[in-house]
Amino acid sequence: MSAIQTAGGDSRTCSYGSKAGLGPPRRRVPRVAGWLGAAPLLVFTAVVFGLVLGTMMVGAFTTPESAPGGARLTGANMSASLHGPYLTALIGSVKLSAVSALIATVVGLPIAHVVVTSRFRALREAVLAASGVLANFGGVPLAFAFVATLGNAGVLTSQFHLLSHGWNLYSFWGLTLVYLYFLIPLMVLTLTPALEGLRRQWREAARNNRANTFRYWTHVALPILMPSLLGGYVLLFGTAFSAYATAAAMVGSSVPLVTMQIADALSGNVLVGQGNVALALGVDMVLVAGLIVAIQLPLQRRSARWLA
Repeated sequence: MSAIQTAGGDSRTCSYGSKAGLGPPRRRVPRVAGWLGAAPLLVFTAVVFGLVLGTMMVGAFTTPESAPGGARLTGANMSASLHGPYLTALIGSVKLSAVSALIATVVGLPIAHVVVTSRFRALREAVLAASGVLANFGGVPLAFAFVATLGNAGVLTSQFHLLSHGWNLYSFWGLTLVYLYFLIPLMVLTLTPALEGLRRQWREAARNNRANTFRYWTHVALPILMPSLLGGYVLLFGTAFSAYATAAAMVGSSVPLVTMQIADALSGNVLVGQGNVALALGVDMVLVAGLIVAIQLPLQRRSARWLA
């Protein structure tokens, strides 16, 4: 729009178009074109997530074809997934994920802060590069490394006589230690951008108001970083909650985990024909993850305006 002064002294507004002699009018991009641009992502999401979730939902609420009477709707699978050893495994996975993610969050925050505030660029790049590698190092190689180092016949176990002090790698806390190997680097990578968003003016303002470092962190930095911390905690929780290969190779069924129960039900190691119960356990995992994400999203929006 532009204002044009007329002979009478008043100003009139006209659009940039053919009437004003300033070129052709602008074409508005149709809304359909925007949806077409997002169509590949929507199709990919529908296939990868929607199809899998739909298959799990159908299997969780139906009986298998081989069952007497054929396939039919039932709630027995969901009921079985919340009783007995299946419930114990679900609670064990939630407990392991919550504890390991909490420890990784507490340990990863000061490490990420040191990385951000370090004056040595080489150190910063080295730590971030190592974190990127270690965050993706898991599965059977990680389990073998810890068994060879801290197992019953491991190097450090034999050298420091850890077995006589009650150490057991194939336990809840041993598996927690293994999970921290890749959860802490993942937390460092997650918190580094958020810590870089803390403005120097905020620290200077707190210092001018006679606030020491402890008060600055408790009253300024941590409240701003809290949504990002919770977001990182949710990411770590989901990573530990869905981990399978490392626990399967190291502890097997000695630590009850829902991923182990799903594998046993699908393969028929315990009971034959429990594949639909495994799908019901998968639905339970999706519900737990969805609940945590639903709690975290509103908090994430609160910190966006501060760290933008």
